[in-house]
Amino acid sequence: MKRCSITESPGFLGLQVPRVGQAVPRQCLVQTRQVACNVQTPSRPSLGGNSAKPVQINLRDEDYDEGFGGGGSKGLFTSTNPELRRVTPADVAGRVKVKVVYTVLEAQYQSALTAAVQAINSTNKTVCFELVGYLLEELRDVKNFEAFKADLADANVFIGSLIFIEELAEKIVEAVDPVRANLDACVIFPSMPAVMKLNKLGTFSMSQLGQSKSLIGDFIKSARKNNDNFEEGLLKLVRTLPKVLKFLPSDKAQDARNFVQGLQYWLGGNSDNLQNFLLTLVQAYVPALKGVTFEIADPELFPEVGIWHPLAPCMYEDVKEYLNWYDTRRDLKLPADAPVIGLVLQRSHLVTGDEGHYSGVVGELEARGAKVVPVFAGGLDFSSPVKKFFYDPLGSGKAFVDTVVSLTGFALVGGPARQDAPKAVEALTNLNVPYLVSLPLVFQTTEEWLDSELGVHPVQVALQVALPELDGALEPIVFAGRDSNTGKSHSLPDRIESLAKRAIKWATLRKKKNADKKLAITVFSFPPDKGNVGTAAYLNVFGSIFRVLKNLKACGYDVGNLPANDMELIQSVLTQKEAKFNSTELNIAYKMPVAEYSQLCEYSEALEENWGKPPGQLNSNGQELLIYGQQYGNVFIGVQPTFGYEGDPMRLLFSRSASPHHGFAAYYTFLEKIFKADAVLHFGTHGSLEFMPGKQVGMSGVCYPDSLIGSIPNLYYYAANNPSEATIAKRRSYANTISYLTPPAENAGLYKGLKELKELISSYQGMRESGRAEQICATIIETARQCNLDKDVDLPADDAAAKDLTIDQRDLVIGNVYRKLMEIESRLLPCGLHVVGVPPTAEEAVATLVNIAEIDRPDQKPEPIKGLPGIMAVAIGRDIESIYQGNNRGVLADVDLLQRITEACRACVREFVRERTRLDGRIGVSFLPSLLKWTGFYQEPLTRALQGSEFSRANREDLANTFKYLEFCLTQVVQDNELGALVEALDGKYTQPGPGGDPIRNPGVLPTGKNIHALDPQSIPTQAALKSAALIVERLLDREKINNGGKYPESIALVLWGTDNIKTYGESLAQVLMMVGVRPVADSLGRVNKLQVIPLSELGRPRIDVVVNCSGVFRDLFVNQMLLLDRAIKMAAEQDEPEEMNFVRKHARQQAAEMGISLRDAATRVFSNSSGSYSSNVNLAVENSSWSDEQQLQEMYLKRKSFAFNSDRPGAGGEEGREIFERALKTVDVTFQNLDSSEISLTDVSHYFDSDPTKLVGSLRADGRAPSAYIADTTTANGQVRTLGETVRLDARTKLLNPKWYEGMLSSGYEGVREIQKRLTNTMGWSATSGMVDNWVYDEANSTFIEDPEMAARLLEANPNSFRKLVATFLEANGRGYWDASEEQLERLRSMYQDVEDKIEGVE
Repeated sequence: MKRCSITESPGFLGLQVPRVGQAVPRQCLVQTRQVACNVQTPSRPSLGGNSAKPVQINLRDEDYDEGFGGGGSKGLFTSTNPELRRVTPADVAGRVKVKVVYTVLEAQYQSALTAAVQAINSTNKTVCFELVGYLLEELRDVKNFEAFKADLADANVFIGSLIFIEELAEKIVEAVDPVRANLDACVIFPSMPAVMKLNKLGTFSMSQLGQSKSLIGDFIKSARKNNDNFEEGLLKLVRTLPKVLKFLPSDKAQDARNFVQGLQYWLGGNSDNLQNFLLTLVQAYVPALKGVTFEIADPELFPEVGIWHPLAPCMYEDVKEYLNWYDTRRDLKLPADAPVIGLVLQRSHLVTGDEGHYSGVVGELEARGAKVVPVFAGGLDFSSPVKKFFYDPLGSGKAFVDTVVSLTGFALVGGPARQDAPKAVEALTNLNVPYLVSLPLVFQTTEEWLDSELGVHPVQVALQVALPELDGALEPIVFAGRDSNTGKSHSLPDRIESLAKRAIKWATLRKKKNADKKLAITVFSFPPDKGNVGTAAYLNVFGSIFRVLKNLKACGYDVGNLPANDMELIQSVLTQKEAKFNSTELNIAYKMPVAEYSQLCEYSEALEENWGKPPGQLNSNGQELLIYGQQYGNVFIGVQPTFGYEGDPMRLLFSRSASPHHGFAAYYTFLEKIFKADAVLHFGTHGSLEFMPGKQVGMSGVCYPDSLIGSIPNLYYYAANNPSEATIAKRRSYANTISYLTPPAENAGLYKGLKELKELISSYQGMRESGRAEQICATIIETARQCNLDKDVDLPADDAAAKDLTIDQRDLVIGNVYRKLMEIESRLLPCGLHVVGVPPTAEEAVATLVNIAEIDRPDQKPEPIKGLPGIMAVAIGRDIESIYQGNNRGVLADVDLLQRITEACRACVREFVRERTRLDGRIGVSFLPSLLKWTGFYQEPLTRALQGSEFSRANREDLANTFKYLEFCLTQVVQDNELGALVEALDGKYTQPGPGGDPIRNPGVLPTGKNIHALDPQSIPTQAALKSAALIVERLLDREKINNGGKYPESIALVLWGTDNIKTYGESLAQVLMMVGVRPVADSLGRVNKLQVIPLSELGRPRIDVVVNCSGVFRDLFVNQMLLLDRAIKMAAEQDEPEEMNFVRKHARQQAAEMGISLRDAATRVFSNSSGSYSSNVNLAVENSSWSDEQQLQEMYLKRKSFAFNSDRPGAGGEEGREIFERALKTVDVTFQNLDSSEISLTDVSHYFDSDPTKLVGSLRADGRAPSAYIADTTTANGQVRTLGETVRLDARTKLLNPKWYEGMLSSGYEGVREIQKRLTNTMGWSATSGMVDNWVYDEANSTFIEDPEMAARLLEANPNSFRKLVATFLEANGRGYWDASEEQLERLRSMYQDVEDKIEGVE
């Protein structure tokens, strides 16, 4: 084993990391940061404050890579040159020359293979080798692929390993299969099954064995069947195989033995093993060497699991032996209580001599005072060494390590193909320490990563970021680069410094006493206004902070003198109590002199390009930088500064190269360097830190989220239903995202005239054939008009038309009014705001359970679950789908039947919950059922609910199965670990991971208090999502044909959201594919990365063109799926079909001719923001009233959302493509978005109108016609497609104008007023982008909140600043022409605004 001091691979920055145990000189660290920064961003000023010149380096091969840009000159992720891996003998000298071609996923074998061949060529007198190697990713390049095929044409031997990327595996098969017969040997180690079948060693082949009744045959069949842990299974097979080979015929046994032994040589990985591997192959299978015998040693075997250290004399298989050596080292003396960091390594890097990057991490940790236990595994199950070596060697069962950092980049259990998250979570839960997974660059060189705006290659993100997150992994810091010449990994000094600091900070949380820990709680204020301090989705922030502080106090934390209640807490942060009405400033906790700021914030100079010299205008008094907040003991509650661009929309257009302002940087500098926080807790969804400029994933030292968070462990309370943005926070600001519950859902109910309408309809049903029916019908029609339902329901024009209706026509009109009422009444809405640590009561859980029970779950394990509505329908001899269809058409009988089914379902759930409700209203054991059972009067809750009803014959077995599932769901809904998870994280413990999403679709989201993760991005869209998507697309096209004279739309502009696609497993992604008529196909490992064109004969309609705009979050999480969509659209455009049946082709051909570009480039239809940029910022302009006219908003949208993603240039990321974007939008007939969750609707958040191009399309179209605008609503089992106008009206009726909703909000006081104001602002946003908000919505809102003096007084008292904004928004809506208000209304608003302004300013 190699003994080494820790030095970097030559050529990287010319720096050396000190020997283990040697103190790291501070000037070295400063220089390291400066060098790394200047390599990344030459325009950023020198950070060290000295005059040292920036070090310019280049690891690229200049001859091969001309004009290299971000992501490679050809738009690929890597442009390394395979020729660098070619080794040829200097002199053949009569020897047999054997040509070997190899392809590998990672480059760590390059150096060892090269050394092995060079050793043979210099010493062996019989044989010499020509060797050439290709990294798998390089085969995307056409030139490389042709060179690869040319090399195979005259090769003797092909070797492949870890080929687990489907489209590249197909290339391997395409290239190798035609020449396989001519190869002397073809050896494939763990890879996709189709590639494994290429194995050929004499009579040994995987394809033969796959058919045979043998151990290998059984394994291959099993691998095909379940595709789980294929690699690990093969390695287990190798360990077992020698025992059974003796039972095979001798020739087959020898060939099989050679394969097994070859794998042992390969896994051994060093130069000697690889020499013997190559000699074994050529001796046995190269005809020209038949009869030649080489001296070949058996494989040098290394421990399957063990402990390695760069200075240790050997690998250890016993932790006590390792610690005996470690504790007697003369070069290192650490205190007894030093933090212990467990590192997890890949053995292949150790045995191939590619361990320099591991040595760098060990050295940095030890230089910073930590003890290190670096463990490794030879296979792909890293949980084994974790269990074996990370526990107390004395047998107490406690963890010996304080933090675990995996340097493999892989999931803890599994490799590039699959992972076993449950096994990993079990191992990590038992160990119970923080778990970090850092990344070595795999598919890019260091320079390619530094140059890339995307950051880490999307395939690596899928394999080495997304999959470890399912294990609960944190902090995907890139710690190692790759040299393009040698293929070796090397440390990235500034990244390793950051990793070491952060790992030790996490470990310190386990060591420090609670009373001594300092916690910085950070709240948000957006838009910047005193009335918005404590902004967070669905959360009563200060009520929650108050509970957190009380809980921390009980746990021994120093929280000083707490206020009496949460209102006093709010006032202490806003400023002194009386200042609520006479100060524009928040409470100033610290004034930071400019000199102190410049000294402590090492990147402050880089901010001057955008913001000038400090202190600047924001969070400043002109001389000092101001930190707003309040301190209680060791807890600081601070207000995160805002982005800084809110008031300057034109600056937003050019903010791609933006930076945080000095006040923002000063805030985080204060937390780390002055307050010296042990951890920061970002409170609620969401702040600005994680959305600051920088790479999408895999931050460098000059990416602002990395610079700002520094070394502070980041805890983040995040809404459980928002996994996509939580994932951004995890990846870009290194957050441990702890989920919190959204508020309990209730049915919206009916009120005022809507309630009266329902009563009238009930009367009509009882008298529909009597003489009074006509009169009641007329009253219903008139009341519907008064309730503004005339735009949602086709009502008779006047009284005369109503009198002429037949009974069937009357039924249809009333059926449609009834349907609309039931749509409003049954819509779920979150009532009030959640308080952390307060689970819902049993009664509050009922509506959520009803909606959970509504959904069929055919894939549920261990057995499918039937939805309650379906069970009820069968009980009366009907099919629920036919009832839904009748209801959707307004058939009165079906509308009424569906309402009766809904009431029966609610009754069943209510009785079920009541039986489990204690006297305090919480779930538990109720004494009443026990008493009734004892007296003999007990009835099952379902029997009680359905007794005497038309559904009493419902299948009891189906009901029992469904309610067994609901029992589990109920316990999950009311469980709570939100406070517990925070305390555990602050104790330096492992936070259990859990999926984020909609708890109704996926109750696995519950209970909250979990470390939120998203999903495997390669797993979507699922088959279920595809089925749902096909139904919605069909309904959308049918709806538009009705509105458009029976014609199909030629082009649809739609938006893809990250959270929506996580919740629905890719439904909207699948909708795009269905529109263009292309079917996604999963590979043999279940990953969706292949496509199949649906023939027109099967599609039965034209292919619809699309313009796809992806949110910045979707882009970050699903780049591979964006490229999949681009491939699908290009496939559709290239089909040789009539243009009237293929609108994709029709438009692409027109645009290709107009622009003088290829058909493929003209078919570019997938767009987003540029890398590191989010949203169109139309929402910021609207929220801050900082825009002049709609044209300005449309210009913002076009500039920021027109970056094209091209599957032909996958490494280029988003490339500016405004011309093709505009031309594509000019053909759009329909704009379209999806709503998938009852918790978030059109006016709840600003994102939806921010991405709406409806008015923009109208301004671009040659005919000036506004497109139709639709919203798909899949929040219930009966998915709907409504017009945008219908959806805005539904939203207004169920939320903004609904007493149940606004009274629920006002119960939260200060924060509730802000929520009401936000809904009105978002409503005006829809006026600005679509023009689809009716005048009556503003009239009714004004009547509710302004003209009612008692209501206005309540709003003013609870939150004067938000009330002022509410009044201003009404005036702005009128001023911009969106609301036709009377002069009386306007005068009242102006007077009220002045009164509120005077009160806030303290004018009596």
